Formats: sequence, structure tokens, C-alpha cells
Amino acid sequence: MMVICSMSCTNTKKTTYFNNALDAVVVPSLEDANMPLIHKSDILSITITSPNEKASALYNLPNTYSNNSTVTSTNGQSGAGYLVNSDGFIQLPGLGDIKVAGSTSKEVKDLITGMLLEKKLLIDPIVNIRHLNYEVTVLGEVGKPAVINVPSEKISLLKAIGLAGDITIFGKKDNVLLIREVNGKRQVKRIDLNSVNFLTSPYYYLQPNDLVYVEANKEKVATSSSFRQTLPTLLAALSVVLITVQLIKK
Repeated sequence: MMVICSMSCTNTKKTTYFNNALDAVVVPSLEDANMPLIHKSDILSITITSPNEKASALYNLPNTYSNNSTVTSTNGQSGAGYLVNSDGFIQLPGLGDIKVAGSTSKEVKDLITGMLLEKKLLIDPIVNIRHLNYEVTVLGEVGKPAVINVPSEKISLLKAIGLAGDITIFGKKDNVLLIREVNGKRQVKRIDLNSVNFLTSPYYYLQPNDLVYVEANKEKVATSSSFRQTLPTLLAALSVVLITVQLIKK
């Protein structure tokens, strides 16, 4: 009886989130420290406006200057975007090549604004930048594995898992795999969603193109293995039954 109770308690802890969380725990904000970076092959929407609409129009022409790409957003609208090339640059009319890879949207916004003012091309310019292909992928032991579009350009690991149908009872919450590309190299991180420490982790918010994989636990592996072992026997038995029925009919 004690053994059964112990196993039950252990399984319950493994299937819940943040089982060591206490009341009145204050979690500091991680938003500023986790602003998504722009990467090579990202597609950016860049709009520039100013009090002089005619002068601003030059900078909002369709992107025919470098690697024009058309993407479709989640609301069905499509438009031209600037593809970050293999060297990490985009090309804007009147401004030329601009290095954007490795920077945040805010940093690129400030950079373009500064260039426009320095060259006296526009007065009081307003620059807006958005990722058009911001997406993350969730695979493995979740209800609905999916590639998730993120029009808000901000998504936590927990929200991504929720949108993918949550982790199934057979998924390992204490060993979630996160694959992230940083400076052209892939980083692999194991995350424990059973621990409240995750709430202050730099991996709480996802970055564009992150891949999340939820591994199956031992129970799922054992069940699958047992089924594969018994399947040939079941098929053989079914064949015998079918043959017997056919002989009786004759």
C-alpha cells in the first residue's frame, strides 16, 4: 500500500507545473532582457512616415531593391517584406545596406531614424518594424504539434505549449528540449517546467524560429514497446480466426 501511494505521489508531481511554487512569490519581469533578435533569412516589414507624405513615400515603395519576398500573415493579408540576406543586411532606398542581424527591432528602428535625420532626408520620421515570419515550432508529446505564427512578436514557452494543446500525460515536463539558433550556431537547452525557477529563466520567452520538443516518459515508451511486441501475436491470432471462419462457411 505504501509503495502504491509513493508511486502515485511521484507521478502527480511529475505531471504538474511549478510544484515547488509558494504563495507571494514575486517574479521579476523578463521582457526587456528577452527582446527577440533579428536573424539572417528573417523577413521584415518596414514603414517610414513623416509630416511630408510625398518625401516619405520614397521609403515605402515595394521592396524591389533586395531579395523581395511576399509572405502571408495570420490575418490573411500579404505584403512585401525585406529579407535579411546571408550577410545580415537589408537594403533600403536612399539609405543603402544596413546591418540588422543580431539587433532588436528597436535598435534597428533607432538606427534608421538616426540615418534619416543625419542625412536630413526627413523631418520627424516615424519608423515601424515588424517580423513577418516570426514563428516557433512545438513537437513531441503535446496535444497538437504545430508551427505557431506569432504576430505579436512575443510568446512565452508556456503559451506556445498551450497553443499546441498542452503537454500530454505521457510528456516529460521536467525535461523539455529547446533548440535555439544563436550567431549561426544551434544551442540545446533542457528545461524543467516542474520548477518555479523557470519563471526567471532567460528561456521563459521564446525567440523566432525556436523549436520545442517534449519527450515521452518511460510509461509511454513502455506502452509503445509492449504494443509492438504483442501486435504480431494479435495479428497472427486474427488470421487464424479468419481462416477458421472461412473453413466453417465452406
